[in-house]
Amino acid sequence: MDKFKDSIIKLLQKATGQKEIVLETPPQPTMGDFAFPCFPLAKTFKKNPIEIAKELAGKIKPEGFIAEIKSEGPYLNFFVSRELFVKEVLNKIQKEQSFGSGNLGKGKKALVEHTSINPNASPHVGRARNAFIGDSVVRLLRFQGYKVETRYWVNDIGKQIAMLVWGSRDKKNISFHDVLDLYIKTNKRIEDDPKLEQEIFGILQKLEANDKEVREQFRKIVGICVQGQTSLLAELGIKFDRFDYESDYLFGKKTEQVMAMLMRTGKVFEDEEQRLVLDQKEFNLPMKSPVLVLTRSDKTSLYPLRDLAYTMDKHADGENIVVLGEDHKLYFQQIEAALKLLRKPAPTPIHYSFILLQEGKMSTRKGNVVLLEEFIEEALEKARDEIKKRHGKVPEETAKAIAYGAIKFSIIRVSPEKNVIFDWDQSLSFEGDSGPYIQYAYARICSIFDKFRNEHGKMIAQEISYSALSEGEDFNLVKTLAKFPAVVEEAATQYKPHIIATYLLDLSRVANEFYHACPVLQEKEPVRDARLALLGCTKKVLKTGLNLLGIQEIEKM
Repeated sequence: MDKFKDSIIKLLQKATGQKEIVLETPPQPTMGDFAFPCFPLAKTFKKNPIEIAKELAGKIKPEGFIAEIKSEGPYLNFFVSRELFVKEVLNKIQKEQSFGSGNLGKGKKALVEHTSINPNASPHVGRARNAFIGDSVVRLLRFQGYKVETRYWVNDIGKQIAMLVWGSRDKKNISFHDVLDLYIKTNKRIEDDPKLEQEIFGILQKLEANDKEVREQFRKIVGICVQGQTSLLAELGIKFDRFDYESDYLFGKKTEQVMAMLMRTGKVFEDEEQRLVLDQKEFNLPMKSPVLVLTRSDKTSLYPLRDLAYTMDKHADGENIVVLGEDHKLYFQQIEAALKLLRKPAPTPIHYSFILLQEGKMSTRKGNVVLLEEFIEEALEKARDEIKKRHGKVPEETAKAIAYGAIKFSIIRVSPEKNVIFDWDQSLSFEGDSGPYIQYAYARICSIFDKFRNEHGKMIAQEISYSALSEGEDFNLVKTLAKFPAVVEEAATQYKPHIIATYLLDLSRVANEFYHACPVLQEKEPVRDARLALLGCTKKVLKTGLNLLGIQEIEKM
């Protein structure tokens, strides 16, 4: 598609003398394949855009890829040679191993920090959105040729971990599944008896004093949590290259170095509580007290100072991207402002909204959560039931692929800034806007090829009659396939995987329209083989798109 677009742009540049040419896609196929709006030329040529379009239609002669040029109102519409277009698109898909990749990241590195769940409990389903978005962004960047490293930032020294250490003192064998209940009960005890909080802070003080026994207690409980959390995510195909621990910045010298750098700015002062804070008034942040608190009153470091040290370290490893909930927006702005003061680059944030329960946002502290583990198991049960209705058998791998795909797609398909309201019926539907709907579109193509091989014992012909695909639903499917590289580029450069999800739904719909309108195996050669080639290309693009979302394609459903 780019080759056709570039040809038209060059013709328009020559005819108008303008360097900047912007093409649009007409709203209806009958209006052409590309449209040039003549409004920007009105001031230059001192003419009505309608007149300009008419003059250009008479001046530019169709050549090469262009079959026809028509003016319609203030637009100049271009119709490409359909046969040449079909040949170009299908050959490109068939020949390129990574069709859709523009190789934008060749020779570049990127670091993506995502998920980073507090190691204090089994994760609830709301946290899964961070992991799903982050994992898909990683896949998109790798597909574009970036060398990507995924990081998991482990907040292993905060008050929440101290609560677990305190609550587990008299318990010998604690499993990952015990941790959430332990955390909720400990939190409740502290709410009932606030004096217990002093014991929690006492544990933290011992930790910061580098008490060996307390450090071991922290690492033990954190290890149980991190292993449990990441094992659960690994089941969903989400893995990490490296785990970075906040405690390493507490006991190392880098936090002290960052504090020294901040002190030299002249913006650090001691507040009324004897804490060291960073004055951020000049950045006009939406907060009553525009300061970033760096230490406690005893001058021991707080999370923001350690986070600054970590963020500065990450930037040494390439382009830095971090996935954060929308409740971290203000905090991120504070960190960004502090880095600007130090003349250091800030990460690129991907902020996302939440998956909500009817009573509101999920909270680990209060215990009103839907655990991701339970959510996955329920999805599996529902997927098994759906497969039983259709086939009577339940291959476990197929059930998992459908269940996990349903969860991921339902969450990823929503633009990050919007809340996700999860609907089981919609998510597991084989007919709606869902992951299984796309997986079924893929499986349907596989079944057509299986039937063809069983009947004919051969593959399709190598020579394809491209003219057989230049009309109606055939051509609509080719045009939809041609959009894939631009869609992938947009999703990768904007870090928005939902763009891929939207495209896959559109491609699946167009493919279904093609099935209904265009017989495949019933046709004779060369139409049959041309349509099989078109389906083969569709299958390849569907698989690539699903894999970019971390969803497994399925050959039989």
